[in-house]
Amino acid sequence: MGEKHLTHYQVLGLARTASERDVKIAYRKAARIAHPDRGGDPALFRQITEAYEILADPARRQAYDRSYGSGGSGAKGSRAGTSGSQNESPGYGSPSGFDGFTTRRAPEERRTAGDPAIYFPAYEDLAAGETPIMPRPTAAQPVHGAPRKRGLFGASSRLAREARTAQLIMQQVLPGIPAARLINGLTAPHGNGYMDHVLVSGYRIAIIGSMLVPDGAFRWDGNVLIHGSRVAAPPQLIPAARALQDLFPECNVTAWVCVHSSTGNLFEPVIDYTRGTDPDGSNTVNVANAARFVRETKQFLASGPSPNVVDLHVLDRLLGGMY
Repeated sequence: MGEKHLTHYQVLGLARTASERDVKIAYRKAARIAHPDRGGDPALFRQITEAYEILADPARRQAYDRSYGSGGSGAKGSRAGTSGSQNESPGYGSPSGFDGFTTRRAPEERRTAGDPAIYFPAYEDLAAGETPIMPRPTAAQPVHGAPRKRGLFGASSRLAREARTAQLIMQQVLPGIPAARLINGLTAPHGNGYMDHVLVSGYRIAIIGSMLVPDGAFRWDGNVLIHGSRVAAPPQLIPAARALQDLFPECNVTAWVCVHSSTGNLFEPVIDYTRGTDPDGSNTVNVANAARFVRETKQFLASGPSPNVVDLHVLDRLLGGMY
């Protein structure tokens, strides 16, 4: 993985929370070493300069953060814990030393989703004075953000749906997967839309939306829910899933719709599926009632590679997308 896969923060050896002063200090130290007049690499110097120009400008930095650090740490082949491979994640050292690339080997043994969470890169591997990607308490926090009001109409019903879904995940998904992290309220990585929730564990990401329908029998044909002569369309999550997949090529990204009943019964509504549309994580969009949503999302996250790993690069970029 070369320099082009590093975020601007990693190029300068900074945390996302770095102040403007931190950015200037890191740039000056890095530029002195990498400047071509001092025998440095011109390509690396250009990358350092580009990182500084964006991070030193508040407006450009905000736009960059909202784009999930486009072109950043989501490089293929950087997974932690893939059996039989030597996976390393290079990064720069501290701003004070700017000691070039360092490599850290990810855990290689197979772990299960119920194992204690481990962090990659490991905090224990940080060199003296090196700035971590994010503070450890932030990385250890299982829930980030909360459903937020947006728009003028229908806000109360939407917030109620989102709150029910978030509560369901916190009570029935997160306790069984210590590495799972729920992020509420993100800007969509395309257009001007939003995503209600993102659930990540290891190298699997679930984009989650919600619906509220009456009890009864429904049929899912892969595009809409059909109830007698009525049709209910789910949230449009496919564009967000595809865009997020492009931003995180090392992850498996799918979309999920949790369908709540008006009575609060987790097993309602009853949904029949046409062939090939079962919510098993193999489809771009998976639609299920609350009970099946819990079961299938847990299976989806647990069956991925290294489900007990909290990849700090992935989590940091997702948190940067919160609105």
